[in-house]
Amino acid sequence: MKNDLTTRDFIQSHGERLRLNWQAGQAGENRLLQNEKVMTGIPIAGYLNLVKPNRVQVLGPEEVEYLEQLGENSHKDAVARLFKCEPAMIIFAGITNNGSIEHEFVELANQTDTPLLHSSLASNELTELLQYHLSRLLGDSKIMHGVFMEVMGIGVLLTGPSGIGKSELALELISRGHRLIADDAPEFRRSAPKTIRGRSPALLKDFLEVRGLGVLNIRAMFGDNSIVETKRLQLIVHIDTLLDNTNSDSSLWEVDRIGGSKRKQCILEVEIPEVQIPVAPGRNVAVIIEAAVRNHVLYLNGYNAADDFIKRQQKLIDGE
Repeated sequence: MKNDLTTRDFIQSHGERLRLNWQAGQAGENRLLQNEKVMTGIPIAGYLNLVKPNRVQVLGPEEVEYLEQLGENSHKDAVARLFKCEPAMIIFAGITNNGSIEHEFVELANQTDTPLLHSSLASNELTELLQYHLSRLLGDSKIMHGVFMEVMGIGVLLTGPSGIGKSELALELISRGHRLIADDAPEFRRSAPKTIRGRSPALLKDFLEVRGLGVLNIRAMFGDNSIVETKRLQLIVHIDTLLDNTNSDSSLWEVDRIGGSKRKQCILEVEIPEVQIPVAPGRNVAVIIEAAVRNHVLYLNGYNAADDFIKRQQKLIDGE
């Protein structure tokens, strides 16, 4: 889903940390920073750009100097074009004395109901922070059922049918030194074209529900180091029961014995590798998941055990 975020919402939530102060144009506080209509092909935040305007235009000392050096007609045309684009915000950054430029912008901001603000942060620092916070707030998001863990530094989402034992498995992994990110309903956002990051909803943060024990506070039980705020999703592990092999509907009995059960799941238009692991009496699933993560790390580094085995087998067949 895409989030509709107004200028007022953003200033209320991030104005203090970005040192934003209103200068003019308060009547435009309901302008949208992003929705499907206004954001098609438009950058979200950046320096003054009259060719491909940003939704949030940042004017630092260099931009102000550029505008001051333009001829009278060119200057008026540039400023008029800037306001005609209906930006969500215009922010002066790191400027203590704007002189006539500031006065001109204040008048036009009030006339056009364009939010005009000032920040004491340097323009490059403000732009980086704007891009970071706005990408987090406005990125596509999706809530998935499962337990999101950090296993050996890798973000792993444990999925499976309700009651299969995902939370009990997560508890065992935590006791083995791995860390919890979110239980039950982790929220995932696309932070870059090929990157999905997950975190816990505020209500569920630090908590893990285990049948028979109820809700556990993992941070209180295992310490601060047992919790991770956010992590990139790099692997999905789907656990399911291993049915009797006479059941033809059980795909887990048809697993490739050499390559394993691997596929990819598309989340927010990003393909994430998925491994299927059957649960059966006597199987130490926590150890298997650790092995799956180690094997995935090897794969990311260019090594595939199945390919290696097949090559070795072929050499034996060829008499080498």
